[in-house]
Amino acid sequence: MALFFDLHRWLLHARISPMGKAYAVISAIGADRVGIVDELSGLISQAGGNIEESKMAVLGGDFAVMMLVSLEASAFGALQARGAEFEKGLGLKVDIKPTKESSAQLKGRPYSLETVSLDGQGIVHSVSAVLHRNRINIEELETRTEGAPLTGAPLFRMKAEIVIGPEVSIAALRRELEELQADQDLDIILTPLVPARRD
Repeated sequence: MALFFDLHRWLLHARISPMGKAYAVISAIGADRVGIVDELSGLISQAGGNIEESKMAVLGGDFAVMMLVSLEASAFGALQARGAEFEKGLGLKVDIKPTKESSAQLKGRPYSLETVSLDGQGIVHSVSAVLHRNRINIEELETRTEGAPLTGAPLFRMKAEIVIGPEVSIAALRRELEELQADQDLDIILTPLVPARRD
Protein backbone atom coordinates (compact mmCIF):
# COMPACT_ATOMS: atom_id res chain seq x y z
CA MET A 1 0.00 0.00 0.00
CA ALA A 2 2.86 2.40 0.84
CA LEU A 3 4.38 1.72 -2.59
CA PHE A 4 1.04 2.60 -4.25
CA PHE A 5 0.81 5.95 -2.46
CA ASP A 6 4.46 6.76 -3.26
CA LEU A 7 3.80 6.06 -6.94
CA HIS A 8 0.58 8.10 -6.85
CA ARG A 9 2.39 11.13 -5.39
CA TRP A 10 5.09 10.84 -8.06
CA LEU A 11 2.51 10.72 -10.83
CA LEU A 12 0.81 13.86 -9.48
CA HIS A 13 4.12 15.68 -9.20
CA ALA A 14 5.18 14.85 -12.75
CA ARG A 15 1.70 15.70 -14.15
CA ILE A 16 1.74 12.55 -16.30
CA SER A 17 -1.15 12.19 -18.69
CA PRO A 18 -3.17 8.96 -19.03
CA MET A 19 -1.41 8.32 -22.36
CA GLY A 20 1.96 7.91 -20.62
CA LYS A 21 3.32 11.31 -21.56
CA ALA A 22 4.78 13.94 -19.27
CA TYR A 23 4.81 17.67 -19.92
CA ALA A 24 7.22 20.40 -18.85
CA VAL A 25 7.50 24.15 -19.29
CA ILE A 26 11.09 25.10 -20.05
CA SER A 27 12.02 28.76 -19.65
CA ALA A 28 15.44 30.17 -20.45
CA ILE A 29 16.95 33.65 -20.46
CA GLY A 30 20.41 35.03 -21.05
CA ALA A 31 22.62 37.21 -23.23
CA ASP A 32 21.49 37.14 -26.86
CA ARG A 33 23.76 35.43 -29.37
CA VAL A 34 23.51 33.44 -32.60
CA GLY A 35 22.56 29.76 -32.32
CA ILE A 36 20.65 29.64 -29.02
CA VAL A 37 17.46 28.16 -30.51
CA ASP A 38 19.40 25.49 -32.43
CA GLU A 39 21.40 24.46 -29.36
CA LEU A 40 18.45 24.46 -26.93
CA SER A 41 16.16 22.52 -29.27
CA GLY A 42 18.98 20.04 -29.93
CA LEU A 43 19.45 19.37 -26.21
CA ILE A 44 15.70 18.88 -25.76
CA SER A 45 15.60 16.46 -28.69
CA GLN A 46 18.56 14.49 -27.28
CA ALA A 47 16.64 14.17 -24.00
CA GLY A 48 13.68 12.68 -25.87
CA GLY A 49 11.53 15.80 -25.71
CA ASN A 50 9.23 17.24 -28.35
CA ILE A 51 8.52 20.99 -28.49
CA GLU A 52 4.73 21.44 -28.54
CA GLU A 53 4.51 25.24 -28.22
CA SER A 54 7.05 28.03 -27.83
CA LYS A 55 7.43 31.78 -27.43
CA MET A 56 10.79 33.47 -28.04
CA ALA A 57 11.93 37.09 -28.15
CA VAL A 58 14.94 39.36 -27.85
CA LEU A 59 14.29 41.74 -24.94
CA GLY A 60 16.91 44.45 -24.67
CA GLY A 61 20.21 42.61 -24.90
CA ASP A 62 18.80 39.32 -23.63
CA PHE A 63 17.06 36.41 -25.34
CA ALA A 64 14.08 34.81 -23.59
CA VAL A 65 12.24 31.61 -24.49
CA MET A 66 9.37 29.59 -23.05
CA MET A 67 8.53 26.14 -24.37
CA LEU A 68 5.94 23.48 -23.66
CA VAL A 69 7.73 20.15 -24.09
CA SER A 70 6.24 16.65 -24.13
CA LEU A 71 8.13 13.41 -23.63
CA GLU A 72 7.67 9.88 -22.44
CA ALA A 73 6.91 9.72 -18.73
CA SER A 74 9.92 7.50 -18.12
CA ALA A 75 12.24 10.21 -19.49
CA PHE A 76 10.83 13.09 -17.44
CA GLY A 77 13.20 12.74 -14.48
CA ALA A 78 16.21 12.61 -16.79
CA LEU A 79 15.10 15.82 -18.51
CA GLN A 80 14.72 17.65 -15.19
CA ALA A 81 18.10 16.38 -14.03
CA ARG A 82 19.76 17.91 -17.11
CA GLY A 83 18.77 21.47 -16.18
CA ALA A 84 22.26 22.29 -14.88
CA GLU A 85 23.80 20.79 -18.02
CA PHE A 86 21.54 22.96 -20.18
CA GLU A 87 22.61 26.08 -18.25
CA LYS A 88 26.31 25.29 -18.54
CA GLY A 89 26.13 24.40 -22.22
CA LEU A 90 23.98 27.35 -23.26
CA GLY A 91 25.11 30.07 -20.88
CA LEU A 92 21.47 30.71 -19.95
CA LYS A 93 19.41 30.61 -16.78
CA VAL A 94 17.16 27.59 -17.37
CA ASP A 95 14.11 26.43 -15.40
CA ILE A 96 12.28 23.14 -16.06
CA LYS A 97 8.87 22.95 -14.42
CA PRO A 98 6.42 20.03 -14.62
CA THR A 99 3.00 20.89 -15.97
CA LYS A 100 0.02 19.15 -17.54
CA GLU A 101 -1.28 18.73 -21.05
CA SER A 102 -3.00 21.81 -22.44
CA SER A 103 -6.71 21.69 -21.65
CA ALA A 104 -9.37 22.39 -24.23
CA GLN A 105 -9.94 26.09 -24.79
CA LEU A 106 -12.34 27.63 -22.31
CA LYS A 107 -15.91 27.77 -23.56
CA GLY A 108 -16.48 31.12 -25.15
CA ARG A 109 -15.84 33.29 -28.17
CA PRO A 110 -12.23 33.86 -29.25
CA TYR A 111 -11.36 37.48 -30.02
CA SER A 112 -8.29 39.51 -30.85
CA LEU A 113 -7.78 42.78 -28.95
CA GLU A 114 -5.21 45.28 -30.22
CA THR A 115 -4.20 48.69 -28.89
CA VAL A 116 -2.03 51.42 -30.39
CA SER A 117 -1.02 54.58 -28.55
CA LEU A 118 1.86 56.81 -27.64
CA ASP A 119 4.01 54.98 -25.14
CA GLY A 120 2.94 55.61 -21.57
CA GLN A 121 2.72 54.05 -18.15
CA GLY A 122 0.00 51.60 -17.13
CA ILE A 123 -1.52 50.74 -20.53
CA VAL A 124 -1.37 46.97 -20.08
CA HIS A 125 -2.82 47.27 -16.59
CA SER A 126 -5.69 49.50 -17.71
CA VAL A 127 -6.76 47.17 -20.51
CA SER A 128 -6.29 43.97 -18.50
CA ALA A 129 -8.35 45.49 -15.65
CA VAL A 130 -11.33 45.84 -18.01
CA LEU A 131 -10.93 42.22 -19.08
CA HIS A 132 -10.57 41.08 -15.47
CA ARG A 133 -13.76 42.85 -14.40
CA ASN A 134 -15.61 41.03 -17.17
CA ARG A 135 -13.99 37.69 -16.28
CA ILE A 136 -12.38 37.44 -19.71
CA ASN A 137 -9.42 35.09 -20.00
CA ILE A 138 -6.22 36.23 -21.77
CA GLU A 139 -4.77 33.36 -23.79
CA GLU A 140 -1.80 35.22 -25.29
CA LEU A 141 -0.39 38.72 -24.89
CA GLU A 142 2.36 40.49 -26.82
CA THR A 143 3.59 44.07 -26.56
CA ARG A 144 6.21 46.12 -28.38
CA THR A 145 7.41 49.69 -28.66
CA GLU A 146 8.42 51.18 -32.01
CA GLY A 147 9.00 54.55 -33.63
CA ALA A 148 6.03 56.18 -35.34
CA PRO A 149 6.31 56.83 -39.08
CA LEU A 150 7.43 60.37 -39.95
CA THR A 151 7.61 61.70 -36.35
CA GLY A 152 9.61 58.90 -34.73
CA ALA A 153 7.57 59.25 -31.53
CA PRO A 154 7.51 56.05 -29.44
CA LEU A 155 4.38 54.02 -30.19
CA PHE A 156 3.18 51.25 -27.87
CA ARG A 157 1.37 48.29 -29.44
CA MET A 158 -0.36 45.49 -27.59
CA LYS A 159 -2.03 42.43 -29.07
CA ALA A 160 -3.94 39.86 -27.04
CA GLU A 161 -5.94 36.77 -27.85
CA ILE A 162 -8.84 36.49 -25.43
CA VAL A 163 -11.81 34.21 -24.78
CA ILE A 164 -15.08 35.98 -24.02
CA GLY A 165 -17.59 33.89 -22.06
CA PRO A 166 -21.23 33.56 -23.12
CA GLU A 167 -22.36 35.67 -20.15
CA VAL A 168 -20.46 38.74 -21.41
CA SER A 169 -22.25 41.23 -23.66
CA ILE A 170 -19.98 42.16 -26.57
CA ALA A 171 -21.84 45.47 -26.98
CA ALA A 172 -21.33 46.34 -23.29
CA LEU A 173 -17.65 45.36 -23.49
CA ARG A 174 -17.15 47.56 -26.55
CA ARG A 175 -18.72 50.51 -24.69
CA GLU A 176 -16.37 49.98 -21.75
CA LEU A 177 -13.37 49.81 -24.08
CA GLU A 178 -14.56 52.98 -25.85
CA GLU A 179 -14.59 54.78 -22.49
CA LEU A 180 -11.04 53.59 -21.88
CA GLN A 181 -10.01 54.84 -25.32
CA ALA A 182 -11.31 58.31 -24.50
CA ASP A 183 -9.77 58.38 -21.03
CA GLN A 184 -6.29 57.23 -22.07
CA ASP A 185 -6.14 58.33 -25.72
CA LEU A 186 -5.80 54.78 -27.06
CA ASP A 187 -6.91 53.12 -30.28
CA ILE A 188 -8.50 49.76 -29.37
CA ILE A 189 -9.62 47.21 -31.95
CA LEU A 190 -11.71 44.19 -30.86
CA THR A 191 -12.06 41.58 -33.61
CA PRO A 192 -13.62 38.09 -33.56
CA LEU A 193 -11.22 35.28 -34.44
CA VAL A 194 -12.63 32.84 -36.96
CA PRO A 195 -11.11 29.52 -38.11
CA ALA A 196 -9.19 29.66 -41.38
CA ARG A 197 -11.25 28.58 -44.37
CA ARG A 198 -10.43 25.30 -46.06
CA ASP A 199 -10.64 25.43 -49.85
